[in-house]
Amino acid sequence: MKIYLAPLEGITGWIYRGALRECFGGFDKYFVPFIRPNQKGHLSSREKNDISPANNQGAYTVPQILTNNAEDFLRTAEKLEEYGYSEVNLNLGCPSKTVVTKGRGAGFLAYPERLETFLDTVFGECRIRISVKTRIGIEDGGEFKDLLQMFNSYPMEELIIHPRVQKDFYKNVPNLEAFAEALSESRNPVCYNGDLFSAEDYHRFHEMFPDVECIMLGRGVLSNPALAREIRGGKSADLTELRRFHDLVYAGYCREMSGDRTILYKMKEMWSYMAPLLEDHKKYGKKIKKCEKCAVYEDVIDEFFEKQQGGEKI
Repeated sequence: MKIYLAPLEGITGWIYRGALRECFGGFDKYFVPFIRPNQKGHLSSREKNDISPANNQGAYTVPQILTNNAEDFLRTAEKLEEYGYSEVNLNLGCPSKTVVTKGRGAGFLAYPERLETFLDTVFGECRIRISVKTRIGIEDGGEFKDLLQMFNSYPMEELIIHPRVQKDFYKNVPNLEAFAEALSESRNPVCYNGDLFSAEDYHRFHEMFPDVECIMLGRGVLSNPALAREIRGGKSADLTELRRFHDLVYAGYCREMSGDRTILYKMKEMWSYMAPLLEDHKKYGKKIKKCEKCAVYEDVIDEFFEKQQGGEKI
């Protein structure tokens, strides 16, 4: 089984990915949260850091591109090739309204003729491999039949399917019937993404789809950074590992970001997912939310971990 880390904007940046890889491992590919091409063709500081080979040593890393403009995609792919990348990913899955209203991400699926023209160009001219991460439509899963027929016309590295429609965001349940159809009809290798939050979730999925050879994990990893390792039969995270993981992420943010507010925003976001792994997390979750200074936050974290039973599995 191949396991990929999903690109989650604002969360799975290079600092988080590096700490995750060092502490827990388990992933075959690490996808970089999407790059938004601009008219000048320049990469932002965040994007440069995220794709820098120095920040991704020892990891097979795949940058994701969010655009509906073929020229922008090709220009960005060419620049990524200069950085040493041999594969890029096209984002057709982001359900955010600010993205969708511009016809990007999952919003691009609403314009199949424009999408087909786009795919004709990028697959015809791009020198490196292209994978696609997609939802199954905008309003209804029945839309995916025609979309899949279109996708079958192109030599994708793989088709990563999150079987929800755009209007679902992350609510409701994945449409496994649509995924089953895609699995049987796709001419491209298929990867599954959606609602795998535990090793038990994976095993249930594997029983239903024993032929699937690749999965992508997203929110489940934010809640349990050892999830990929557990799926592979490894051990759960213990307190020592969680503390080390936290400290690596926190030190990275302190080193690369300025201002307590910015740093603490990132840490509070991480804890909003990860805190339930630990005992008495609600009490300390409130304390963490109230922190406005890094020094206060550090004291709360020290107290939080000291209250746990050291070294026991979570």
